[in-house]
Amino acid sequence: MTALEIGAATDDGALTIRVANVEVVLRASGALWLAQQRMLVVADLHLEKGSAYAARGQLLPPYDTRETLDRLEREVAALTPRSVVLLGDTLHDGDAQTRIAPTERTRIAALADRLRLIWVCGNHDPDGAGDLGGETATVVEVAGLTLRHDPSPFPIVGEVAGHLHPAARIHGPAGSVRRRCFASDGRRLILPAFGAYAGGLNLRDHAFAELFETKPKGFTIGRCVMAVAYERLSPDRASRTRSVRS
Repeated sequence: MTALEIGAATDDGALTIRVANVEVVLRASGALWLAQQRMLVVADLHLEKGSAYAARGQLLPPYDTRETLDRLEREVAALTPRSVVLLGDTLHDGDAQTRIAPTERTRIAALADRLRLIWVCGNHDPDGAGDLGGETATVVEVAGLTLRHDPSPFPIVGEVAGHLHPAARIHGPAGSVRRRCFASDGRRLILPAFGAYAGGLNLRDHAFAELFETKPKGFTIGRCVMAVAYERLSPDRASRTRSVRS
């Protein structure tokens, strides 16, 4: 059994925890920071989700790629990482890279020129980076942790994954609030979606039920990262289930 150890919050709203006895930093942006390795990890950017929906007649403001890259660049500027791992589903679909505007393509290429940019393959982007710059991988091993897109479907030690877009609903005296969140039991960690238009799947959904040996905490993101006990989390109404994870 690996107990979940939670450290003190930092001035910028981040929170340090230990996953499989490895110290990691949960950032308020939804990014993961491995300070000793100077590695920044973000999951599920779903670039060009807006244009994919527009092609099907559901018009959304076409700025999700720009906004997501803005947030990623702010994290890079704040932390000056040596490497950035994009933990799968960085592109929303197989044609997304053909729809990315030249300005945003240039920004991605600039990141690949400045640091090691690793695209982990996801179910939405099984071919990885394509011609956008950087390198493609299926799994990244670092500091005793295994970074992959799709979590293994059973309790496991040392795995960091994305894919499920965890979110937490918390009820209080004034009503309820729903936030994207990290999820961890101290053995493994699931990252929230980083993309501007990526949805969230409630941490109490049955998709999470077999992944953790003990009930995980949700670490909600916003102005700061806050640890929330599983018992404080509420399910969504029946109408809000898997459809939010797309």
